[in-house]
Amino acid sequence: MSALQTISLAKIVVGHKHKISVTWLLVIAENLLMALLPLFIGYSIDSLMNNQYQDVLILAGVLTALVIVAVARRIYDTRIYGDIRVKVGLDTDSRLRSRPVSTRSARLSMSRELVDFLEHDLPPLLTAIIQLLVTLIVLASFSPWLAMSAGGAGLLMLTIYALFHQSFVRLNARLNSQVERQVNVLSSLPPSGLYTHLRKLKAREVKLSDTEAALYGIVFMVLFAFVLTNLLLTTQLNTPSAGQLFAVVTYSLEFVEAALLLPITLQTLSRLRDIHGRLNAA
Repeated sequence: MSALQTISLAKIVVGHKHKISVTWLLVIAENLLMALLPLFIGYSIDSLMNNQYQDVLILAGVLTALVIVAVARRIYDTRIYGDIRVKVGLDTDSRLRSRPVSTRSARLSMSRELVDFLEHDLPPLLTAIIQLLVTLIVLASFSPWLAMSAGGAGLLMLTIYALFHQSFVRLNARLNSQVERQVNVLSSLPPSGLYTHLRKLKAREVKLSDTEAALYGIVFMVLFAFVLTNLLLTTQLNTPSAGQLFAVVTYSLEFVEAALLLPITLQTLSRLRDIHGRLNAA
């Protein structure tokens, strides 16, 4: 990636596509195994109740594979994303040589957030997407109404986030602008100036946090209604086994956990959108 190229998530991925592809494949494998655990546990419960052990052995194999893949991915991620941070940091500084030190310092830290997203935020996003898809498929295998309930809750949650999106973009831009002033504050203003700066940082962070809290409160209500709906729908199944009941309840709860990851990631993308504009400003 040349120092004159646009610095963005897409450019970073393309510039290191082979290394990043390996970690994405490991993430997908890890999360597919994780998403299938409740189903295999449900099968194992039914098998044990019939004094059979084949499904328990399969579950043990899945758990072993999950541990191996998860450990391997974390060892690999730390090394390849560390190298990418160094490269992106050098490219960012090359683009900003004419800028004040305050701006260069802040944006150098911001450039690391692009790589942090790929290492720390993207895997949970893939986890959420895989978990949601697996949940829809498994619930549909028990009853189409269970899957429709999940799909409706997911669409309503994304609609709610869309209403908050512009607020997140605006609040993240104000926070980043204040961060860029920090070096100038430390180097040229009296202690009272630093106090004012820190108070402004706090005010922007509080406003952002309050907006996140409002979003989560609304999303939680939607998802709790979904869980209660699926519990009621489960009672309509024809003589469900203990393993089936366990699977339906577990996947419904995991749908909630996965769905809550989406607003986190979308809020992070709102922040990265502002950072992208700053790093590539003429």
